[in-house]
Amino acid sequence: MSGKCVLGIDVGTSGCKILALDDSGVILGSVTEEYPCYAPQQGWSEQDPEDWWNGTAAGIRKITAQLNGKTVCAVGLSGQMHGMVALDRENHAVRRAILWNDQRTGKQCEEITELAGGPDALLAVTNNRMLTGYTGGKILWMKENEPVNYQKTVHIVNPKDYIRLKLTGELKTDVSDASGTGFFCVRERRWADDLIRKTGLDPAMFAEAVESTAVSGRVTKGAADFTGLPAGIPVGGGGGDAVISTTGLGLAKSGRVGVTVGTSGVVAMGLASFLPNPNGMLQVFCGNEPGSFSAMGVTLAAAGSYQWFRNSLGQDEMRKAKEEGKSAFALLDGEAASVPPCSEGMFFLPYLSGERAPLNDPLARGAFLGVTSRHGKGHFARAVLEGVAFSLRQVYELMSAKDASEIVIAGGGAASPLWRQIFADVFHLPVRTVYGSAEGGSFGAALAAGVTAGIWGSLEETVPLIRSESMTAPISANVACYEENYAKYIKFYDALKWSFH
Repeated sequence: MSGKCVLGIDVGTSGCKILALDDSGVILGSVTEEYPCYAPQQGWSEQDPEDWWNGTAAGIRKITAQLNGKTVCAVGLSGQMHGMVALDRENHAVRRAILWNDQRTGKQCEEITELAGGPDALLAVTNNRMLTGYTGGKILWMKENEPVNYQKTVHIVNPKDYIRLKLTGELKTDVSDASGTGFFCVRERRWADDLIRKTGLDPAMFAEAVESTAVSGRVTKGAADFTGLPAGIPVGGGGGDAVISTTGLGLAKSGRVGVTVGTSGVVAMGLASFLPNPNGMLQVFCGNEPGSFSAMGVTLAAAGSYQWFRNSLGQDEMRKAKEEGKSAFALLDGEAASVPPCSEGMFFLPYLSGERAPLNDPLARGAFLGVTSRHGKGHFARAVLEGVAFSLRQVYELMSAKDASEIVIAGGGAASPLWRQIFADVFHLPVRTVYGSAEGGSFGAALAAGVTAGIWGSLEETVPLIRSESMTAPISANVACYEENYAKYIKFYDALKWSFH
């Protein structure tokens, strides 16, 4: 083992995580720097790109101080997908970034679909619908509603690519993140220039798209002085978090199914070849291994639902957790665990930010159903955990992954033994956690950086490094109850849709 290591940087919604990985695949440590999120109106979600950069730089300085003489030889990037960072001629942000969970662009998404020639014509080009979370609708929204900002805009990048710009001075993205803009030919791994022109935009606005393991630039002296990184080391192409998180689960090798329970929820499979997406219910993006692809379905509020519950209704647990040095989520888990499976007839619909898969409805709304006087806080907490699991099972069934023998689970939600058991019972499959699974996109980004640096020859070579940590088997006595409740759950949206709209 040498003295080399790589960093994986994940620009998340609640904070930036920086992880250090040595050349044998061992995590040396990680730090997280939080920053605020703004909601100027209902359904809007924004962040200041400078907060990302300052948080990233602070995190890099902290992690490099812990490396005990090891030298960082490459950096990999991950980040929340679909966000719009509008840059002027001096590469300064002209406004706060509009994020993936922002729902203001329904009108613009319809316009883009119409200009493309309808849903089928759009899918023939990009293999994906133009969803409200995607970058494309955000650009047209700015053009129509903020013409002064639009006139200032010369370039559009995604969140992680703003960090690349600050580190290297290069305006580039990678093919997986570009896939989530809605303006990318996924099959051909290139920008959909004709579609972009049809919408009245200039293809020159978009950064060059490179492969995830390619060298996209090198750390400048100015960035080195600010962060403590060695000047001149390569920064890899990296990947959008929903894709590169699954790379960190070993899904670079096709045939495995992963569930990531972060702020959003992702069910994903690695694909060795292109998969047509005729109805657009899934998202089929370029994968992080050159020539590979990734199929996924995304729900908008997975662990985000539990976070909302903690912040809104778990004030006592938050106060107690602070006093005792514990996790408020763990305390809520304890209350939920005291309730029998299926929450004694209570249900939760996790549509707090609208919903993507399988509904594609920005107007969908969350709900508790079946509430009676016998239900207490533990029932509500457990119903949230179960509702998210039901929602992600719906996505899983869209993927026709009927031959899956297990689920590999990751993200912050994977740290909860209770939630892992609920997933095992709802999916009726064993649930496995793997090394690095709690680290999200930063671990996948570090693996990709290792390929960029030549430590590993390909991402598939890194799969043996992703060893098993825990296995949770379904409890047969719980499965029947969850099957019955799942059959009810999938009918609630259609029954309530009139009230949402």
